[in-house]
This record gives sequence, structure tokens and C-alpha cells, in this order.
Amino acid sequence: MAKRVIIVDDDNDVRALLHNSLAAEGYAVTALATGVEVEDLLEDGTYDLALIDVGLPDIDGFTLTRRIRERFDIGIIIISGRTDLSDRMNGLDLGADDYVTKPFELKDVLARIRSVLRRQNRSRRTAETVQQNDWLRFDCWTLNIASRTLRDTAGNAVALTTGEYRLLETLARHPGRIFNRAQLLERMPDTNPPAFDRSIDVGIMRLRKKLGDGTENPRLIKTVRNGGYIFVAKVTAGN
Repeated sequence: MAKRVIIVDDDNDVRALLHNSLAAEGYAVTALATGVEVEDLLEDGTYDLALIDVGLPDIDGFTLTRRIRERFDIGIIIISGRTDLSDRMNGLDLGADDYVTKPFELKDVLARIRSVLRRQNRSRRTAETVQQNDWLRFDCWTLNIASRTLRDTAGNAVALTTGEYRLLETLARHPGRIFNRAQLLERMPDTNPPAFDRSIDVGIMRLRKKLGDGTENPRLIKTVRNGGYIFVAKVTAGN
């Protein structure tokens, strides 16, 4: 089945170029000049990737990226005329998988699309497997989902706070997927005072220490510059 891509760009020439090129590559393409319809179209759950311009006439592309990432599990690539590093960092922090600046080389964009879709496919296959199981094993650890306990190979339990457990479960359920801080914050328990971006970094630091996962060259949870965190260990699951 052809991968479905939605393009949101108010530049007629760019939109036509991307539409025609992707269609020629075998993708099923929907092209829009505004962002107002995007979330409604994504509701059917059949789209795989969104290409989003930042300077849309009706909604800021960064805002649209955040809203899509909060609600839908699809790939997102921002294609923008904004070249500042701060804009790129903002887009990635909000959940985009990649950020391409205009003018762009079409071959480069097509290669990035293939790369994002490959990562997404791997993440979905793994997630579908582990979501149905009661425990996750990685490195020398077993995370029991039912009892919310973490044990080493000798059966010794390691105490986790609720926040640390949520972080570990989220990352281990989706190995290979990059989570930004905002996405991880959504999975945190209600706190008083409320959690903030820095609390994710602190939680990861404490979790690494309990897992014996060094910060210099971590083997389980890696930091993605301007992106967030990714679980890189091999995960097996069972009942």
C-alpha cells in the first residue's frame, strides 16, 4: 500500500513541486495551502507523514507541528524558509522528525522522507509487539509492567519513583523513537508544582544512574541533540 503524505505549504510552486515529485515516487499525496483542514484529515489514521511549512497564512507551522505530534503518530518534516538555528531547534523540540530549509534539493528531501518513514516503521513494529506484553527485557534488566518493578539479572529490585517508571516504560516501549521533552512531560504523573522541561532532564539523569547507564557514553538512553531522548537498547517482551 502506498504511503500517504500530506503537504501543507502556501507557496504554489513549492507545493506543486513536492506534490508531483512525491506522486511520481509512488506516494499518495494530499496538498494543502493552509493548515485549517490538516487535523480533520489526519483523524482517519491513514496518513504516514506530514510536510509542513512554518509560514502558513492561517496558523503558525510550529503550532501546527505541536498539535499534530500531540494527537497523531506520524512522521513530521518541517520545510521552511527560516534558516536560524533557533527555529530548527524549536521545530525539533516540538516534535518534528527533521527540518529542511528552503531552497532545498529535491533529492535531499526525498531521501529525508524515506529515512523518517523507515524509522517510523521500525518504531511501530516494535511498539505493536511490546504493547501486548507484561514485561520488557533489555540489557541486564527486566521491567515488569503489571507490578511496575525493575529487577536486575539476580532478581534484585531497584526502586523507581512514579516519574522514573513512566519515563522508562515510555522509552522502552518505543525503542528507536525520539521523544522530545514535551512528549515525555505529557506522560508524567500530575505533580504539585507541575513538571517542567528541566524535570525531564533530571529524571533521565537519575534513571541513568539507577540503570548504571553512564552519561558520557550511555548504552540505553541516548540524548539526541536538539531533539530529546531515544532508547537504543534491544528490547524483548513476553507474558
